[in-house]
Amino acid sequence: MTAAPILSVNRAQKKFGGLIAVNDVSFDVKQGELLGLIGPNGSGKTTMLNLISGALKPTAGEIALGGKAISGLAAHHIARRGVSRTFQLVRVLPSLDAEGNVMAGAVFGHRRLWGEEARELAHRLLERVGLAGKAHAPVAAMTYIDQKRLELARALASDPRLLLLDEWLAGLNPSELKIGISLIDELRHEGRTIIMVEHVMDAIRTLCDRCVVMSSGVKIAEGGVAETLSDSEVIRAYLGDDDA
Repeated sequence: MTAAPILSVNRAQKKFGGLIAVNDVSFDVKQGELLGLIGPNGSGKTTMLNLISGALKPTAGEIALGGKAISGLAAHHIARRGVSRTFQLVRVLPSLDAEGNVMAGAVFGHRRLWGEEARELAHRLLERVGLAGKAHAPVAAMTYIDQKRLELARALASDPRLLLLDEWLAGLNPSELKIGISLIDELRHEGRTIIMVEHVMDAIRTLCDRCVVMSSGVKIAEGGVAETLSDSEVIRAYLGDDDA
């Protein structure tokens, strides 16, 4: 008997006026799987993550987590059910230091911790993402890369059932990229379920179990990484007809 998927997206659609940003997209994610959600700029990938996390409500279709519908729920309710994320444009809590930002993830997320227990978890996660010794650093004074690391620590603080990474590796230099890929690989081998939107193809090839490819709001391919990236329609979407 095949285990039920942890996430099911069934014919999801999102319209903004006359623009259809996501159009009739369906896919499943299995427990412990790392799924790459890829496609050219403007293909609807971030909109799809916004639908899953509750930042946006779908115009049509259904999204279920662990067999229970979450589409249409407010983002904080979805977070408490076990979905956590990073953002394409980093979002930190500027009035809190690094420790406070990560503790917020523990307090308001899926596995809710308080007080000293949340503080101890925050310090462990800050060390894990490369921010040891920066617990009381003001986040506004942090570099962009350190803010991205902080955001990942905050997302992990809730012990999510599903982690959404929206171009988390973007903007890293080669040495930081290597560290970032290694960190995500560690999370994968812990058994975490991850959907990763990413343009760094080395990361997709190294990390992902499967890919879903979107273009102009629709799903154009799904399957193993090598076969998906060599699909003629995927190549055409990225490079244009002349190179397909």
